[in-house]
Amino acid sequence: MNTRLYFDYNATTPCDKEVVDAMLPYFHENFGNPSSNHHPFGWLAKSAVEEATASIAKQIGVSPTDLIYTSGSTESINMILKGVARKRQSQGKHIITTTAEHKAVLDTCAFLEEEGFEVSYLDVDHKGLVSSEALRNALRSDTILVAVLYANNETGIIQPLDEIAKIVHDHGSLLFSDTTQALGKIQVNDVLSQVDFACFSGHKVYGPKGIGLVYIKGNEDGQALPSLIQGGGQQKGQRGGTINTPLIVGMAKAIELAYENLDGQTVRLENLRDELENGLLNIELVVSNTSGAHRLPNTAHLSFPYVDGASLLTALSGQIAVSNGSACNSASVEPSHVLLAMGITRTLAYASLRLSIGKQTTTEDIQKAIEIITQEVAKQRESNILWERRN
Repeated sequence: MNTRLYFDYNATTPCDKEVVDAMLPYFHENFGNPSSNHHPFGWLAKSAVEEATASIAKQIGVSPTDLIYTSGSTESINMILKGVARKRQSQGKHIITTTAEHKAVLDTCAFLEEEGFEVSYLDVDHKGLVSSEALRNALRSDTILVAVLYANNETGIIQPLDEIAKIVHDHGSLLFSDTTQALGKIQVNDVLSQVDFACFSGHKVYGPKGIGLVYIKGNEDGQALPSLIQGGGQQKGQRGGTINTPLIVGMAKAIELAYENLDGQTVRLENLRDELENGLLNIELVVSNTSGAHRLPNTAHLSFPYVDGASLLTALSGQIAVSNGSACNSASVEPSHVLLAMGITRTLAYASLRLSIGKQTTTEDIQKAIEIITQEVAKQRESNILWERRN
């Protein structure tokens, strides 16, 4: 593989070596099933899961009883949206979300619409933010849930959830926020105190793939949500299936490591992101889709007029790993639905790149990326007759 530079940390992160080391004993030494209550193998595994859960809860400022393990945020989103719909349908069948949500939310909402629920999709402004007035106007007596993404996976834009939460809760509805991209990049403790449901994925925070979390406020009795997966009664009956001890231990270790120097890492990433963005903005006519906005410290999203985005991605792939949006939507030939929701033209949306950096990114990497992208954009434009006639 020729690619040397990785600028797609929002898609996934490398599993930290300390995380791998923490998991290994639970694959081949302490391999017991946590549900096996009659021998030491099961006791050791159960203890490891309990310690990991307590560690995660402490780091993010919630109760251990409020956490349910899943295979990742996509399953978590399905569990929350479908669970609330089933649990509260006698009170109403109206759900509110936004046009800039992750596809996992939008696709699950589309499924619920087929089941007879009504979904209102709020537009976002040119900065990707939801209007408080629009939210108030959309709320109805039968609105059971509002789903608003905290930090956008494509642009990094952060929603003002404190204001949103007040509006939703004053109305008597529940609030779910997909917090997947925020974990490990910024503090989420305050956000979790404001929402009723949230979700996380281990692989976004230098942990293993295949493990995620549902946060359910006040879930001591396990009655807040019905189970999405039945079988075995694990996790208070809310998520059946053998508990994945090694991945849970790994996710807990990853979150612990993230919180060791979260504030310092945030500042470092912001500085590198700004250096990257400013360097690319020196290219003629390049536009930042998020400059000046309150956003994640590691994410830059730019458009390169007079360049075919697909060709640019292909040309860059041998030297630098970047994307044009969510990895979950990478097979689509359509431009980013998030950019379109922000009012960016289809032409410009097609010619856009998301660059997301992480804890292995260096200043040298930033400078190399600026050089590579600048050269490739110039090369692409040379063969574009519209570029020659732009004036």
